[in-house]
Amino acid sequence: MIAGWKSIALTALLAALVSGAGVWLGAGWVSQQRAAPSLHDIIHNDLDLTPEQAARLKVIEDRFAATRPALEEDVRAANRELAAAIAANQGDSPQVQAAVDHFHDAMGALQKATIAHVFEMRAVLTPEQTRVFDRGISDALLQETR
Repeated sequence: MIAGWKSIALTALLAALVSGAGVWLGAGWVSQQRAAPSLHDIIHNDLDLTPEQAARLKVIEDRFAATRPALEEDVRAANRELAAAIAANQGDSPQVQAAVDHFHDAMGALQKATIAHVFEMRAVLTPEQTRVFDRGISDALLQETR
């Protein structure tokens, strides 16, 4: 009987240790994700913009803010289409492949528009600001792969 209790106590202790390690690792991952600066943060916090640069960048940002929601909605619609195709088909079918292609096209359009937006903003910057901007963009992109 005592051996049974020891086994239960050991199992509980190991479960607590593993749970604690999982929480610790998860918290570390979340804090790394939050450490990545946003494009907005890089532009408005890391660069010493002139008033003229700030005005030009506002026009660029406002224009992208107007087009981005439609691109993001197309990605969400493609995701819903893929979910419906998977639910309706019992395997990899032409409908599933068409939905995957739609999703890839939508994600590609969003990514291309975002990259064009980044380079449009970059063109407004001085060479020193460009170095800071490029380093921030690179760090943000690499942060997501860690």
